Amino acid sequence: MARVIDQTNRNRLSADAAGQSELVDYWTLLKPNVMKLVVFTGSVGLVIAPGSIHPLIAFVAVLAMAVGAGASAAINNAYDADIDRVMVRTRRRPTAAGRIEPAEALAMGITLAIASVAVMGLAVNWTAAGLLALTIGFYVLIYTLWLKRRTPQNIVIGGAAGAFPPMIGWAAVTGGVELMPLVLFLLIFFWTPPHFWALALYRQKDYADVGVPMLPVTAGAAATRRQILLYSGVLALVSLLPTLIGTAGWLYLAAALLLSGIFLRDAWRLYARPSDRSAMRLFKFSILYLFALFSAILADHLLFAWIGA
Repeated sequence: MARVIDQTNRNRLSADAAGQSELVDYWTLLKPNVMKLVVFTGSVGLVIAPGSIHPLIAFVAVLAMAVGAGASAAINNAYDADIDRVMVRTRRRPTAAGRIEPAEALAMGITLAIASVAVMGLAVNWTAAGLLALTIGFYVLIYTLWLKRRTPQNIVIGGAAGAFPPMIGWAAVTGGVELMPLVLFLLIFFWTPPHFWALALYRQKDYADVGVPMLPVTAGAAATRRQILLYSGVLALVSLLPTLIGTAGWLYLAAALLLSGIFLRDAWRLYARPSDRSAMRLFKFSILYLFALFSAILADHLLFAWIGA
């Protein structure tokens, strides 16, 4: 009897572990690291927007943005399963490893996409919902299905999809789009190429093996480093715009100057002394850069709102 009970317990533990592993796979399918960026930048746009919004509606808006980002990721995973199986960086993804079928991921992504836009429209407003639908459509149709496997400018044009969340957050409060959310869009838009090309330099063989025409593959590492330096310079200039248009104050300006200075230094080091180490240094700092820059925008807004009160 004891042996039967022990075996039953082992079977139950094994089933529980399998269930937990399956949940982890579905969560991974949604690319939670990308989702964090979407939620954060979208939330900043929502908080700094003029006007007021009920906390519950704000939560629903942020949740809809998160679900929309996850939907895009699931569809991307479904479509890219064939190349993800080959690339070292992606071969452990659930669809690439065969733990989730691409058709299942596609169905999940489409369902979540429709649900996120519908909830945003019904609970918040249809301007924000339209921008969310545009974001999902741009990432799936323009970047994933059209650009990624056809042009080295894939990440430049396709990167616009990741730049929409602050506009969505702003529109959730105001029902429209003004100059400041467009500036936030530009910040992410010009941040994306140096951020992703730094990773592409490190993973150049991966992209070459699967025939994805990332810039290091088609133009070479030297040309990519020049482009990274160029875009980093433009990004540094764009980072000054919130203060120049009078929306952010000295606190943000000080942070932008410091952060952009470090970004430019790392981009120059990659250009002048190229190595995998310098590429990964820039890639890792670029993540911190964007979070810190948007945190500075938020802190600046909250500080001066408090002083004004």
